[in-house]
Amino acid sequence: MTTDKFSFPATQAEQLTQQWVEAIVVGLNLCPFAAPEVRNQSIRYAVSHASVMTDAAQDFLAELAKIQDSPEEELSTTLVAFTETAVDFESFLDLLDLCQTMLERAGLAGVFQLASFHPDYCFSGVEADDITNWTNRAPFPTIHIIREGQMSRVLVHYKNPDEIPERNMALMETMGRDGLIERFPPLAQYWPAKS
Repeated sequence: MTTDKFSFPATQAEQLTQQWVEAIVVGLNLCPFAAPEVRNQSIRYAVSHASVMTDAAQDFLAELAKIQDSPEEELSTTLVAFTETAVDFESFLDLLDLCQTMLERAGLAGVFQLASFHPDYCFSGVEADDITNWTNRAPFPTIHIIREGQMSRVLVHYKNPDEIPERNMALMETMGRDGLIERFPPLAQYWPAKS
């Protein structure tokens, strides 16, 4: 199964998401609690091949149930990559809103929180080609299910957690396109050099 909607075959979604986490998220310390979970192999990488948004949301709900029913030491966090839906960033934001609503209706707000990543991620008020957007760009549209209690415990030991986003953006600017591609070569496939 492949798709031309993204720069990579759908069959590579799990592998590339894991490589991206290890090379970029952990390798650049973008997230202060990711490295221990990678070492403990307690991150779940799930893939939804649903082509309809409501089906994609149901896949998200299934993963939410799975992490809720699993001990934290076995399954600490889940990344759900979507290969056939939420192709454009605006559609992805709609999917994210739907998943957030489902999380709240399940009574799990405050237990889990969601983080979001997309190949075309763009912060509000930021130009699309601004390199700081790459703090939230991943090979496929991805929703990250985070245990809120776990995050809070880690951040207690992290000096100035509110400064993490700004630090990450500054790091993107320092590394530049070539530095990021050197760390994670697949980026070159969907981040062409300017002619």
